[in-house]
Amino acid sequence: MDNYAIADNFALLSKLMDIHGENSFKAKSFASAAFTIEKLPAQLKETPRDQIFKIKGIGDSTGKAIVEMLDTQQFGLLDHYIQITPPGILEIMKIKGLGPKKIATIWKELEVESMGELLYACNENRLLLLKGFGQKTQDSVKQNIEFYLSNKHRFLYAEVAQIGNDLEKQLKGIFDPAPVSATSAFRRNAVIIDEIEFLIAATAENIQQQLSLLPGFKLTSVTDSNAIWSYEEKYKIITHACTPATFPAQLFLTTGATAFIDKFMAAGGNACIEGAQSEEEIFDRADMAFIAPCLREGINEIEQARSRNLPALIQPGDIKGIIHSHSQWSDGLYTLEEMAVAAQKQGFEYLVISDHSRSAFYANGLDADRVLAQQSQVDELNTKMAPFRIFKSIEADILNDGSLDYPDEILATFDLVIASVHSNLKMTEEKAMARLLKAIENPYTTILGHMTGRLLLSRNGYPVDHKKIIDACAANQVVIELNAHPRRLDIDWTWLHYAIEKNVLISIDPDAHSVEGFSDIYYGTLAAQKGGITKTNNLSSFTVDQLNAYLHDRKKHKNLIS
Repeated sequence: MDNYAIADNFALLSKLMDIHGENSFKAKSFASAAFTIEKLPAQLKETPRDQIFKIKGIGDSTGKAIVEMLDTQQFGLLDHYIQITPPGILEIMKIKGLGPKKIATIWKELEVESMGELLYACNENRLLLLKGFGQKTQDSVKQNIEFYLSNKHRFLYAEVAQIGNDLEKQLKGIFDPAPVSATSAFRRNAVIIDEIEFLIAATAENIQQQLSLLPGFKLTSVTDSNAIWSYEEKYKIITHACTPATFPAQLFLTTGATAFIDKFMAAGGNACIEGAQSEEEIFDRADMAFIAPCLREGINEIEQARSRNLPALIQPGDIKGIIHSHSQWSDGLYTLEEMAVAAQKQGFEYLVISDHSRSAFYANGLDADRVLAQQSQVDELNTKMAPFRIFKSIEADILNDGSLDYPDEILATFDLVIASVHSNLKMTEEKAMARLLKAIENPYTTILGHMTGRLLLSRNGYPVDHKKIIDACAANQVVIELNAHPRRLDIDWTWLHYAIEKNVLISIDPDAHSVEGFSDIYYGTLAAQKGGITKTNNLSSFTVDQLNAYLHDRKKHKNLIS
């Protein structure tokens, strides 16, 4: 173990001790020792053990720690702090601009324990609510996190969509008139993208020659017909070569998930593929309706195509209003009026304002008095902005026992209630299910927000029995949110088929903490398409009059109004 390794251990220990609120003098002593060791002219491993304690800046405890590391290649005290620190906090320590004190504040006050959670907190302006944090700090942290995550080589679809589409356009221009298409997971709009793949009707040699001339492309490996590239030292690109005659067949074969292709082939599909002039012809030969690329996952789409019963997939333009949004009343970036005016200008018919409830102290949640004050402003704006309408709502925290954090008399003042879990996320499935089921059974719960609390590539979310949750929502006329934030997309699209089967409405909601957040509806819609959602299955596709009637009828059915 050389001096740099020992110094790094001391520096890390000092930071961890600060994060855990240990004695600051002791933490500083390790930091000071790290600085001293880095400057030493000779290696400690070549220094007699007794002489180590005589080095200026090395005390008894730091000296003993050095000897321990030299003799055992271990450092027990550091190992202890690493064991009691969430792995995500250790990763957050790699972000520039965040010292131990700020990390401790974020961890203890926001309960953030991973990089993805911290990025999400930045997007929701949570850092602005902490002492010592301002807009500039939050923007810097967000920028540094995004840079860090972009180098981990797994991406949200939203993070690579523009890159993939631009590259497809560029490659089409280069190889014109030969056909070119994005394919595989990217073409299917997969939630997580590991690589972006393209099918090009050209020889492998020509593809390699052309792409090698493009800025940012570096060839990493080659097979007979495929090449793997590193693009901008961040993204993995795979190119597939084929002839123009085989392009339709190869596009079909490379687009579908393995389960889809296996199902198609099991019914003699190979004869339908060979020699086809288009993908449409392949489906015609198989006596099927055309299956959109996003659906080719091998679930039930082949059976639906055979029976000509494929859904008319929801489109972004089918969204009529913004459900689930936050304003400056809690942790949003804009005023309520600014959010409403922006929604109206973008052609939406309504805005459901659902700021955080009182238990969300970290998000400036609304107490009962502030609820009434906000609702008074809603009434004024509705008079001013008619026929556009703001619906009164709240994102009510589901407490540990499954209750919502307002009494019934306050819950009764809302047009609808979105119930979500935001705290104590480390639950067993038994605990999570008891908590969620009780909230679903609350007659005031209109929508179950982000069902599992997951943050893609950052947090798996708490375990739930999806079927039981969906069954409970069906029994209690509760809508399930498809949270459209690209880092959530929760409920997972793979469970949407079961929700449709049980006649449970989905609501594609942006969970917007800013005007810019409205655009996340697009990514929620893509995820909904993969699950076969139509506009009739989606609450936010209701017109303002339809939503108003639905909410009124639901309250009447629940005996919440006379």
